[in-house]
Amino acid sequence: MRKSLLNPIIAFGVLIIIIIGFNFVGNTIESYFPAQKPEEISSMPIGETVVNGMKVVNNDKIRKVPIIYHYNYLNSLFEEKKYLQILNGVLTGSLETPLLKIAGNHISPQGIAQGFEGPGFISVEDDRLVVKPPGTFLWGYKTGYTIGIKKKDGMEIKEGGISGKTVKVISISEINNETIPHDYVNLETVQKWYNSSDEGDIINLDYSLVNFNDGRDMVSPEKIQTFFGNTTLTYMKNYPCGSPVMAYMGPHQEKTIASTAESIGSYPEYGDAARGYNAMSFSNAWNGTIVPPGSSSHGKLNVYFEGVYDPNATGNYAVHGVCPAARSMRNAIGAAGLPTPSGIKWDHLAIAYGVSPTGDVSVYNNMNYPIKILMWTQGSGAGTVVYSKIVKLS
Repeated sequence: MRKSLLNPIIAFGVLIIIIIGFNFVGNTIESYFPAQKPEEISSMPIGETVVNGMKVVNNDKIRKVPIIYHYNYLNSLFEEKKYLQILNGVLTGSLETPLLKIAGNHISPQGIAQGFEGPGFISVEDDRLVVKPPGTFLWGYKTGYTIGIKKKDGMEIKEGGISGKTVKVISISEINNETIPHDYVNLETVQKWYNSSDEGDIINLDYSLVNFNDGRDMVSPEKIQTFFGNTTLTYMKNYPCGSPVMAYMGPHQEKTIASTAESIGSYPEYGDAARGYNAMSFSNAWNGTIVPPGSSSHGKLNVYFEGVYDPNATGNYAVHGVCPAARSMRNAIGAAGLPTPSGIKWDHLAIAYGVSPTGDVSVYNNMNYPIKILMWTQGSGAGTVVYSKIVKLS
């Protein structure tokens, strides 16, 4: 009787010793092989932008290990509700490595990005694959992505800049809205460029965002609206290449730190109606411009200014009316503690003849927070008043 009771106890003890032994052997064997790198299981390159709901883990790339050495993985897989993997492991003798061993923050047990607002990005942290949410402010810089290169009898189109890949070569007769991107430049502009350029000259046709403040990778043109929305895409269309673009803003506060007003006055010899219009155009060109810390920005380029006859100006025409508007912006920027915008002087004639009010003027932000420029006008003609505000984003 006593012997019959001892047999199960001995068998159970032996089983425990075997399990412990296999686990020790498994851990010993595993220590001789490098752990699976998190980037090996990623379904996309490290640094890629993602949003909630995107699949970020390639399950086919997750290593399988002998169940006899890693029986403890059964519990982890059970917690991840991977019942099919458990059944398959029991039947085949090999288990999928639980995702919690190689993936971390903002990745579900099913390998889905989750639990954050805005556009995150794939990263590696503490030897685990993670999704990093965006900070309160996310910005990058507009740069040429799809380019056209003039050839003798047509145009070569490349993606990824001058060192990128050629996607097609088209003849002169094939240059149309079906063959070239036209969100930023219309067909007339491209044809005019082609007729006036030399062989080998380059024109930017489409743009990406690069050099993000959180270190994520470049976002190509076709993904910008998906990740950052139509507002960001519209902003990019308005501003020149190289401009900083605020791609995302989380919950934040806005505080006016400086404001000014400037009346344009009457100078009938320069046409007060045109001057009022140009002051309004300057305000429209700069209104809503966001300048991140450590960055410079020009104004919008797609704003029209009316030339006014002036025998002292080059070509006998100048865009009078922009100087009082420039003084308004300059004074507000100075009051906010920012450097004087390049292209603007501390004179009554704030913008010299021949200087573009947007393309040749730029605002630099030397603060540690983003700023937004607000400008608008009231009245018309000689009675036009230009208002400027500098807003701190925090």
